[in-house]
Amino acid sequence: MHLSVWSLGLLAAIVLFQIVAIPALILKKNDLADVLWGPAFSLSALAAAHFGLPGGLGTLSERAILLLVAVSIWAVRLFFHVGLRNLSSRAEDVRYNNWRRAWGKTQVWRSYLQVFILQPLILYVFLTPVLLAIAAPNMPWGWLAWVGIAIWFFGFVFEAIADEQLRRFKANSKNKGKLMTQGVWSWSRHPNYFGEVVQWWGIWLVALELPYGWATIISPLGVTYLILQVSGVSMLENLMKKRPGFSEYEKTTSIFFPLPPHRRGV
Repeated sequence: MHLSVWSLGLLAAIVLFQIVAIPALILKKNDLADVLWGPAFSLSALAAAHFGLPGGLGTLSERAILLLVAVSIWAVRLFFHVGLRNLSSRAEDVRYNNWRRAWGKTQVWRSYLQVFILQPLILYVFLTPVLLAIAAPNMPWGWLAWVGIAIWFFGFVFEAIADEQLRRFKANSKNKGKLMTQGVWSWSRHPNYFGEVVQWWGIWLVALELPYGWATIISPLGVTYLILQVSGVSMLENLMKKRPGFSEYEKTTSIFFPLPPHRRGV
């Protein structure tokens, strides 16, 4: 087990966010952190492998390569979906703007600590299954790894479909201020977040066959908690409640797990 992989993964994540912190604080656009969020996963893992392994990237196991590819595919799609949107917009994302107003005079240092110090630490926790695969010796594949791959792929496709359906809905000016209730959004009020959570449980299953793989369950548990209770579902639910038709949408559509319409879900 190469301990340097773990320390370098953390260091890379922190350094990447410091690069973004300065322009974000000057421009008052803390959502630049979201531009970096996806790419930082693959860049941190690649840096950990390249500088932390004696033979660099050339000595990666097939399991590590697979997880790096999966995370990189997820990161690229997320960058084009969220990153380019935030870069092209002069306005700060409503979530970060709400934080800025709530923090008042302390918003500069709180922004730095909560967005550009805390987020790379969270990223590091989420990345633990990938870092374990990089650091661990090569091991034969079992059925859990194949199940994990299938689960990851399902989650990736599900999230991509949900995001694309929402993008097309928002692109129509007639839908401004309306709720998206069609397609997979008629089965879940947050299908994109469901797909996101599923992907990280799949990644964890691929790493579970490794020594101490069970300990990296902190990654999917952390993703699930963050999305359900902190910056995902709970936050967006409060925003959605202000839109017309939410009461009926709430009654007929599951909040998270996809279920046929007209059934209440969790």
